[in-house]
Amino acid sequence: MIFSQQGTVFSQKMNKQHSPKFKDYTKAYFSSSTELDPEKRNELVLTYTPLIKYIASRLASRLPAQVSLDDLISCGIIGLIDAIDKFDIDKNVQFKTYAEFRIKGAMLDELRSLDWVPRSIRRKITDLEKTYSELEKKLGRPATDEEAARKMNLSLPEFHKLLDETKTVTFLDIELLRQQRPDSSLSANLSDSLKDIDTDPFAALNLAQIRDQVAKAIDELPQKERLTVSLYYFNELTMKEIGHILGYTESRISQMHSKAMLRLRTKLKKALSA
Repeated sequence: MIFSQQGTVFSQKMNKQHSPKFKDYTKAYFSSSTELDPEKRNELVLTYTPLIKYIASRLASRLPAQVSLDDLISCGIIGLIDAIDKFDIDKNVQFKTYAEFRIKGAMLDELRSLDWVPRSIRRKITDLEKTYSELEKKLGRPATDEEAARKMNLSLPEFHKLLDETKTVTFLDIELLRQQRPDSSLSANLSDSLKDIDTDPFAALNLAQIRDQVAKAIDELPQKERLTVSLYYFNELTMKEIGHILGYTESRISQMHSKAMLRLRTKLKKALSA
């Protein structure tokens, strides 16, 4: 089930492991009574190296060519080592889940430090977000491509070109959640919230609120965009694979993804600033 009860499906997905092709080895390497010895530690790093490469490759596929895959992998290794050092088996969280947050967080922190999004693209993203927000408020529904293009005084091909130019921007802007906790990094904020969710009711509430806000925003997306998001983020298909399923070109799927991300960014900024 992908379309119906999308919020419920999303909530369930948030509590499950991502990257199902990779196994969890928490019990094989961690114990409450003994520390991880150097040999086991090195073995664990090697065991999870394919996961780092997988995460880096998916992230790099949405980034411009100047962002090095090797640099992302290097940051991911640092994130993995950090996860090993800080993981607490008594928190009842699987190591794979915790490691994914640390790995992704390290990569996103590196991208933020590089400031890889040009100012011109940031301005275009702001214009697009404003356009979608104003039209949805006026129309009471998500705007179509034609309506958004008309409001921006662009032809439809020009509008689609604009979507292509902004497609490298990730949907959950690293600064969006950072604004909620300016004294801590995003990677630490999310992973620590996950780590402490069973013992800290406030952390659980924070994560649940964010999850519910994202679920609600996804629910309100147009059907094809909602399906694209579901297949890409939950089923972890590539844009090309989604295109085969829906009968569209990879470029068209990428544009649907861009529109969905812009709509979600607009809704989440509004929700988190309330």
